[in-house]
Amino acid sequence: MTDKRVYYEVLGISRDADDKEIKSAYRKQAIKYHPDKNPDNKEAEESFKEAAEAYEALRDPRKRQIYDQYGHKGLEGSGFSGFGGFEDIFSSFGDIFEDFFGFGGRRSSRRSTRGSDLRYDLTINFMEAAFGVETEIELEKTEICTECSGSGCAPGTHPETCSQCQGTGQVSQTQGFFTVRTTCHTCRGAGQSIPNPCSMCGGSGQVMASKRVSIKIPAGVDTGSRLRLTGEGGAGASGAPPGDLYVFISVKPHEFFVRQETNVICKIPITFVQAALGDKITVPSLEGEEELKIPKGTQYGDIFRLPGQGIPSLRTGRRGDQIIQIDIKTPTGLNKKQEELLKEFASIESGKFSSKLKNILKGKTAKQSG
Repeated sequence: MTDKRVYYEVLGISRDADDKEIKSAYRKQAIKYHPDKNPDNKEAEESFKEAAEAYEALRDPRKRQIYDQYGHKGLEGSGFSGFGGFEDIFSSFGDIFEDFFGFGGRRSSRRSTRGSDLRYDLTINFMEAAFGVETEIELEKTEICTECSGSGCAPGTHPETCSQCQGTGQVSQTQGFFTVRTTCHTCRGAGQSIPNPCSMCGGSGQVMASKRVSIKIPAGVDTGSRLRLTGEGGAGASGAPPGDLYVFISVKPHEFFVRQETNVICKIPITFVQAALGDKITVPSLEGEEELKIPKGTQYGDIFRLPGQGIPSLRTGRRGDQIIQIDIKTPTGLNKKQEELLKEFASIESGKFSSKLKNILKGKTAKQSG
């Protein structure tokens, strides 16, 4: 299926359905399209996977919120892209199938399980986002137990073959009109048990540990940017590869610059004398200071650009511009001499403004009478 259906439509529920309704709707879909009830039926197989994906997205409050706001693309951006196959589904929803059918997943979970993906929220400042930065973060994650090297067995001991499934990791059960092979409850699909578990990890083969991870943040990231560090997630089980670490970026606002895509905007105050007569001023930029020529007759709100002084594009590396908005400040605290000069200036200019206003009013009156 190339175009994904709306998850609510897949499960046949409304957008305001509660957790109980979501689980009940998925139960019906799972029973209807279960692979053992529909052998060699590709359509049923796809429907089963589609329902599982919808349930996974809607049962999690955070994923559901992202989906409601941004749809399928939003979930993909947060690291969720559905299931790779039946193994993923049954390993994720073993407890659900226990509720549905009275027993666990259909296939053995004996195969190694990839480690879990992790999320880390990182806040950086404006300049670090503009030019990139290398930093270190510290996080708690599962690591392979050093005492037993991940075997789960106490030193000098070995696992034993499971007596329930005889090492297969599966048992067969008949439910109504179909027979299902399920994960062995005794060994949880491993096919073996650990009579003498490792004292450090309790037989799991993994321990929680604090780890420092180096991160290279590229120039041009913004709030919402996501970095993926392959293999820096949780440790995998039974020799499986570790998961990935997803770093979500948040950028602090700057006191002077405002970002607009790859451009940076700032507001520069000048005096009305500078605006009238023109001037050369020094303005702050991302890399220090730049000289800007203010032409005669500059007005409030006029915009000037410093090409190539913005933020690099993540895609092309090309920098945007610095956009400067002019703010003309009215002077306060004038002395007597300044007031006299301004009054003289005003008397000279008053005739010009009066004639302009008269012409505007005449034109308006003529339109109304016409």
